[in-house]
Amino acid sequence: MANASVPLLGLVDTAVIGNLGSTADLGAIAFGALIFSFVYWTFGFLRMGTTGFAAQASGAGDEPEVRAVLGRALLIAACVGVVLIAAQWPIGLAAFALLDGSAQVENVAQEYFSIRIWGAPATLATFALMGLLIGLGKSRTLLAVQLFLNGLNAGLDILFAGVLGWGASGIAMGTVLAEWTTLLLAGWLVYGELNRRKSITDNFWSSAKILHLPSLLKTASANIDIMLRTLILVFSFAFFVNQSAQFGDVILASNHILLQLISFSAFFLDGYAFVVEAIVGASIGAKRCDIFDLAVRRSTVLALITAILLALLIGLCGHFAVTLITDIEAVRIAANQMILLCATYVLLSFAAFQLDGIFIGASYTRQMRNAAALSITVFLMAWWFLSDAGIEGLWAAMIIYVVARAMALLGYFPSLRRAVGQ
Repeated sequence: MANASVPLLGLVDTAVIGNLGSTADLGAIAFGALIFSFVYWTFGFLRMGTTGFAAQASGAGDEPEVRAVLGRALLIAACVGVVLIAAQWPIGLAAFALLDGSAQVENVAQEYFSIRIWGAPATLATFALMGLLIGLGKSRTLLAVQLFLNGLNAGLDILFAGVLGWGASGIAMGTVLAEWTTLLLAGWLVYGELNRRKSITDNFWSSAKILHLPSLLKTASANIDIMLRTLILVFSFAFFVNQSAQFGDVILASNHILLQLISFSAFFLDGYAFVVEAIVGASIGAKRCDIFDLAVRRSTVLALITAILLALLIGLCGHFAVTLITDIEAVRIAANQMILLCATYVLLSFAAFQLDGIFIGASYTRQMRNAAALSITVFLMAWWFLSDAGIEGLWAAMIIYVVARAMALLGYFPSLRRAVGQ
């Protein structure tokens, strides 16, 4: 539930603009969301790396290392966040040079970007805090943080974009304020949890332990692998969105709406992967093969059942969601024509998410990087063969891509399983 609430940020943004703005506003939100997917998820290792290392330290009973893992992640988040704000001009220049939308869409998207970038330090630090909560299995606390973030963001979106009529700029302002406020709440909750777990005689943080060179090198190596893997993954969706723009603003807007449905489903499925991350990491720290096998088997069965239900829900009721998200008739029609392809993607995506969770929990990051490189090659080749089929061919290539992601990771699974308990 906590993880499924993450894409509500995007759904709320899209729904507010879809009902109160224009096609250009909706396209601008699509471009803005795409840019920040690149900017933020480039540093998604702050969440994923923290989860794996914290779970392994917790499983081994090393509480000082659990706190040090968080300290390293927060230090990186603060530095990167400040750099992103300082470098916002070249980042924006490069991003909009690569995107290919109408002049009106790009102008509005630039306003959105120039405001939302100020939330970068808060967003990245919250990644680290959420990664720790996942690694420690504190899903109820994570749910509280996510509901607070989404509830506040929804209210501010309606106020700024709806009541005050600030459009896409209001959406960006609401998101930034929600991100900074959520950081304060999450930090307070995590501090309370770690303080309860530590010995009375221990300092909360030890600078020597946080800056321990072998640990820093291990963290850096894993983080670079995850960063490259995430860049490839985000590039695939960026490529999909940019190719959608070639078919016009209506197709761009309609595919953005369908991506919100996929995002909601993906984060829901990834919730099982998050559980696997924590249990796999703890089982490796405790050297327990039996726990590893049980976690993988049960979570995968649950994820498959959930994927079937989500695909059926989108296939049968997706047009109702499209109607709620936007009142622009041309966008509704275009989105509804692709709804079954969207459902097929969701159905076949669960295996990739599950394997991602297993590999993150085990800190098998080099293998994740290699699998990502192989699968993006398959995606680009599939689109090259299917491009004559138009927008349907683009969706088919995306479906092939998510299957390729799972197959590539599956090839590395036997060696990971053999390493558990060693």
